[in-house]
Amino acid sequence: MNFIPETTILLQFIAATIVLAITPGPDMTLFVSRTLSQGRVAGFATAMGTYCGVVVHTTLVVVGISALIVASPQAFLALKIFGAGYLLYLAWQAIRHGSAFSPKTTSGGDRSLLRNWANGFWVNLLNPKVILFYMTFLPLFVSAHDPDAPAKLLFLGLLSIAVSIPITAPMIFAADRFAAMMKKSPRVTRIVDYLLAGLFSAFAIKILSAQAK
Repeated sequence: MNFIPETTILLQFIAATIVLAITPGPDMTLFVSRTLSQGRVAGFATAMGTYCGVVVHTTLVVVGISALIVASPQAFLALKIFGAGYLLYLAWQAIRHGSAFSPKTTSGGDRSLLRNWANGFWVNLLNPKVILFYMTFLPLFVSAHDPDAPAKLLFLGLLSIAVSIPITAPMIFAADRFAAMMKKSPRVTRIVDYLLAGLFSAFAIKILSAQAK
């Protein structure tokens, strides 16, 4: 079984993935916010959660479940409501408590890391735009008549994670350094609280406006 696409296709896919990786979205907003609040370890745990979500989305595309979700108006609507609701919950937490975005030292224990991983996982998994994206993006690089199409789709999904990590890591390190600066200015910290809460709310609205095509 040949699961690796041709070199030309791989280069095109990598270039497209890089552009997508630097485009702001709920995932990026979340792992940056967790880095600001709890440090780079929490940021990487959150990012790992989003990558696990990508693995699930890729698998759903391979087995055809994503197409079934998009084809069902009820299932797609439920996914939009849950996804938007979760983002609005994160926004409300930021405004009400500020704990998710106030730079401070945490224990960094297993429970905290697992919680951050879960937040990243669910924000990614419950985003209907991610389902639509992977259902339309991955097949662009694999022929539907290719007998090895499922293996190649899975490979490309995993490759997108490998390409994204070198882009995500510098963002997390930069956010960690910015957090140290924020400790000196509570006013700036609160501004960031509202800014990131606003971004979560904006992404929630975008999710609700998503249309299955």
